[in-house]
Amino acid sequence: MQKLDLTKTDKTYYSAKSVPQLVNLQPARYISIQGKGDPDGLAFGTNVQALYATAYLLKFVHKANGNDFTVPKLEGLWWYDKELQPLMELANTPVAIPREQWHYRLLIRLPDFVTTDEILTATAKVVSEKQLSQAQNVKYFELHEGKCIQIMHTGPFSEEPRTLAIIASFAKQHQLEQNGYHHEIYLSDFRKTPSEKLRTILREPVK
Repeated sequence: MQKLDLTKTDKTYYSAKSVPQLVNLQPARYISIQGKGDPDGLAFGTNVQALYATAYLLKFVHKANGNDFTVPKLEGLWWYDKELQPLMELANTPVAIPREQWHYRLLIRLPDFVTTDEILTATAKVVSEKQLSQAQNVKYFELHEGKCIQIMHTGPFSEEPRTLAIIASFAKQHQLEQNGYHHEIYLSDFRKTPSEKLRTILREPVK
């Protein structure tokens, strides 16, 4: 049985260089869950758990039907209330905005053959069988970012400001403006990988 691996079939989406580059991304489909607050907090961890439980249930359903796929990497869209901090520079936001004020949407990308009805069935099963009530907040989501600046950040999340500064400089040089939420793709499992070896794609939609 051949297993679909989106990280191999869509290398543009799941790869980045150590210098900023412009990419043009096509629409993509996900399961997602929204939240607010410190990513080191209990609520964030519960949301991650609910999202992965749903993703793996969908995988096992399709594997049984002969349509197996690898569960893709965890991703996150991040934003804050710009009415409270309207003049904040991109590189300063990770340290200037308190962690409890950050909004996020966690994502796991889906193959095209997974249906919205299957997602609804899967979340209900996760709630009832795994007693993960937070799975009721897992929803289908579509995203079309189009033109983006992206770069590979290697190292701890706390050092992202230096990489974001590179993105900001590139955007200014090319007269590009932010056109969407800050996007991160976690290529490394941050629960198991030493912080200095973490690899994270940082992506900024622009126009």
